[in-house]
Amino acid sequence: MDDVGESSESGSGVSCLKSTRNGFSREDDRCPKQVSPVRGGGSRNTSPLGRVGSRNTSPSRQKVIKTKPRGLDEETAATFSKAVLPDVQMEDNIWAMLPEDLLNEILARVPPFMIFRLRCVCKRWNSILQDSSFLKFHSQVPSHGPCLLTFWKNLQTLQCSVFSLPLKTWYRIPFTCLPQWAFWLVGSSGGLVCFSGLDGLTFKTLVCNPLTQMCRTLPNMHYNQQRQLILVVDRKERSFKVIATSDIYGDKSLPTEVYDSKLNSWSLHQIMPAVNLCSSKMAYCDSRLYLETLSPLGLMMYRLDTGYWEHIPAKFPRSLLDGYLVAGTQKRLFLVGRIGLYSTLQSMRIWELDHAKIMWVEISRMPPKYFRALLRLSAERFECFGQDNLICFTSWNQGKGLLFDVDKKAWSWIAGCALQSYNSQVCFYEPRFDASIF
Repeated sequence: MDDVGESSESGSGVSCLKSTRNGFSREDDRCPKQVSPVRGGGSRNTSPLGRVGSRNTSPSRQKVIKTKPRGLDEETAATFSKAVLPDVQMEDNIWAMLPEDLLNEILARVPPFMIFRLRCVCKRWNSILQDSSFLKFHSQVPSHGPCLLTFWKNLQTLQCSVFSLPLKTWYRIPFTCLPQWAFWLVGSSGGLVCFSGLDGLTFKTLVCNPLTQMCRTLPNMHYNQQRQLILVVDRKERSFKVIATSDIYGDKSLPTEVYDSKLNSWSLHQIMPAVNLCSSKMAYCDSRLYLETLSPLGLMMYRLDTGYWEHIPAKFPRSLLDGYLVAGTQKRLFLVGRIGLYSTLQSMRIWELDHAKIMWVEISRMPPKYFRALLRLSAERFECFGQDNLICFTSWNQGKGLLFDVDKKAWSWIAGCALQSYNSQVCFYEPRFDASIF
């Protein structure tokens, strides 16, 4: 994993990514500096307003108008205006005597992808990923922040990259542990990523940690059939489960199967009642799995604790063209979709399920400027997925990423994020060294 490389870095200016044969490189669009003339104490005030009334030319009495550099947003402008402090000389003899627990606590707060750079400092830091005390501190610190994991196949070669939203940087992950049959990206949870595929005629599932390059191929299910899968990680129990629902083609009624990492086996549960699924997308929140259905209209909910299915008669909004279920924090469940006809009169809206009234309540609409930039054609397809009350939109043809923060009610483009392949499979990903596959 030493060859995990950083394929681009964001500076203080405005940057963009361009595609190259070897990955992504950074181009800086340097903003012209705004230089204002400095008037001395004896300079003459030649402004027309200055000639009327008093001719006080003292710089201290002149009105100062604060401006920001052109082309920068508010956050970047605030950073731009801060004073640059000189580098502080670090004393080697002081840092070399840091207590072990204090050093681990400091390194545990370093962004995970930068740990690989620090491993070349000394032998002690090179073995830090095998240090149980470091992993203990790492498991107790807050998450690095949301990342986007993209996965695609290029000339029979599996390619995987991670885009860090806090750092606005792409990182290439080699993924040498993945077999060739791992073709479909199922999803991610708690630092682990799940893949599935066909090894000949056998449907297989694999769970891995991209940071540690540890992979685990799960045993075969009771029924050898392509299934809809979802990965669930329990960090407190240090375990994970994989839920396999109906047949991916809907041809057969199969029992629901659940894999438990502690037991290393699949268990059979209730067959999902005969329904007409609206979408193959599933959402998991509060120990419940949700699917959209057209007949009967509403949602099918699977309770992981009991192993039984229930129908929720939550009617969809009128004129809904396509809908995606997105899981939020705790019990929050969102529905994202387009409203309108196959014409220019469309809009993207977000609803939240009111569990008490069993109805969808609209909470936000995508501004028209974002909608037109994301979907130029009325029939264009888009992908939508979420994590921790963040909802990400991607367009198959535009290669853009749009982020909506449910708590802040804020829409924003994901700066520097250009999908690296038109057929990329994308999901949210939380990088963690302490996520175990065993």
